[in-house]
Amino acid sequence: MTLTGIKMMEKTNHVNIAMIDDINTNGMAVSKVGTGVDGNKQRCGSTVSFHNIQYRVHQKSGFLCKRKILSKEILVDLNGIMRPGLNAILGPTGSGKSSFLDILAARKDPAGLSGEVLIDGAPQPPNFKCLSGYVVQEDVVMGTLTVRENLRFSAALRLHISVPQSEKEARVNHLIKELGLTKVNWAAPSIQISALPTQMTSRGRTIIMSIHQPRYSIYRLFDTLTLLVGGKMVYHGPAPNALDYFANIGYPCEPHNNPADFFLDVINGDFTATYLYLELFTELSSSRQSIEERLVDEYRNSNYCSDTQAELERIVKDKRCESPPKSRTITYNSSFLHQLRWVLQRTFQNLMLNPQTSVAQLGVNVFLALIVGAIFFGVKDDQSGIQNRMGALFFITTNQCFSTVSAAELFIIERKLFVHEYISGYYRVSVYFLSKILSDIALRTVTSVIFSCVVYFLIGLKSTAEAFFVFMLTVTLVAYTATAMTMAISADQSVVALANILMTITFVFMMIFSGLLVNLPSIKDWLAWLKYFSIPRYGLAALKINEFVGLRFCEEAVIQNTNVCTGEQYLEYLGIEYTSWGLWENHVALTVMMIIFLVIAYLKLRFIKKFT
Repeated sequence: MTLTGIKMMEKTNHVNIAMIDDINTNGMAVSKVGTGVDGNKQRCGSTVSFHNIQYRVHQKSGFLCKRKILSKEILVDLNGIMRPGLNAILGPTGSGKSSFLDILAARKDPAGLSGEVLIDGAPQPPNFKCLSGYVVQEDVVMGTLTVRENLRFSAALRLHISVPQSEKEARVNHLIKELGLTKVNWAAPSIQISALPTQMTSRGRTIIMSIHQPRYSIYRLFDTLTLLVGGKMVYHGPAPNALDYFANIGYPCEPHNNPADFFLDVINGDFTATYLYLELFTELSSSRQSIEERLVDEYRNSNYCSDTQAELERIVKDKRCESPPKSRTITYNSSFLHQLRWVLQRTFQNLMLNPQTSVAQLGVNVFLALIVGAIFFGVKDDQSGIQNRMGALFFITTNQCFSTVSAAELFIIERKLFVHEYISGYYRVSVYFLSKILSDIALRTVTSVIFSCVVYFLIGLKSTAEAFFVFMLTVTLVAYTATAMTMAISADQSVVALANILMTITFVFMMIFSGLLVNLPSIKDWLAWLKYFSIPRYGLAALKINEFVGLRFCEEAVIQNTNVCTGEQYLEYLGIEYTSWGLWENHVALTVMMIIFLVIAYLKLRFIKKFT
């Protein structure tokens, strides 16, 4: 089957074409052909019938103490048939046409939904949304990739893994030619789709589109027209017969008037084009609600409605004896490793082609390393060296935390793309999540290593190879853990600004318990437990142990008059265990926190709504 849903305005958008032929009863793609009048085999589309579709949502209103849950009807008792060809759903804003299209495409949350959608007289298979093409109004493609690269990515993951790569490439070439993009297939232009639906329907495809106000050149391509107002049907039948139907019920269209504009004028109560005929219907109220009710009643009493009901009864009578799917499922045509290879390749390619997330971050880290190195240049082994070392290590740890705020955009910016591709069966959630983690880890590793190399030697920290590599490991581990926390916070957010606020507040509280701004052993017990959730605390403690152990900050002659003369004494004053286990204990704590945050981020992604 090749059911394609298109949500569009008069302006054209990008379009995706399903790369499958048909669906059998168990949800597998098979070839479906018929015999034309010339005796040649040709593709036959599928018939989509919908029976008693009702959809309502529950909305909360009022304050917390007096909150009420109100039920709002979105769609009311919709019945009809969408046959092979171009089927258009029209209606004013808020008429429910987008929700109706989502239901036909099995992409609407079943909560509050009743009724049944049949494909060729059989229930929709559980993985129907993975086997049908679905095009949304907004662009949901990777903007840094070209047309050919996006189509090649789709073919690699949506076509079965047994399909040879040469055949996949051939289908991509055919699709580029079909879309008229041969000259610009290595760019990313908008696609004109006015003539495309006609080309597709001529090959027997079933296309259902939601469109607001098309111009006449698009309207005349429609085979079937469905008009909705307030979630109710006011016309469902052949598009060429719609004007005659409205003329017969007292709403004739003026010559040279766009039919789509005329229908909306009637529905909205704008009688500018039909005021001469309203004198015949003086009993009709001028209110929009009365007009809607009359249009609904006229259609329910029409021959189009009775003929449709008779056809639906025949379909139900001949319905295949199959139990409807208990739940929606997502199926995949490729293995985990195959998906990971393609998604990871695209993620790294997008990272390299987006300088804001790669070159800019690297440049900022180098700049900050030079600034910090210049401020704390050549620290001395005296009492001032203690303060300077603490200030430098605190700034380094804090900088590693706040520099990971950019990771919030990983899931937020690509949310629509991820949801669309995931529920369409491109890849598993784990594949997308792992590819994002690996690509960000690579970026954090490079920036942390370069930052460490610059800042360590400019400041003049402990001059041993072991101390340097422990420093680099700690700085990198802090960046990893902070990134994981950022992902955990932003995974279920849809606004970058809100995610940034939440992360900033969290990091500020963590800074308070890092061990510099307040002496941790002096904190009251009922607040002391908060220090165990501080990423900077573990990172700063590890850096202090690595740097201060073995250092002396006074001469032998003045030891008696100095409270803190060795690094070990200073660590004891701070309440830090400076043994080798104390160092690695902080590393283990950072690792455990990182794993916990990653699990939280993954679970949030896993339970994102699977319906759009």
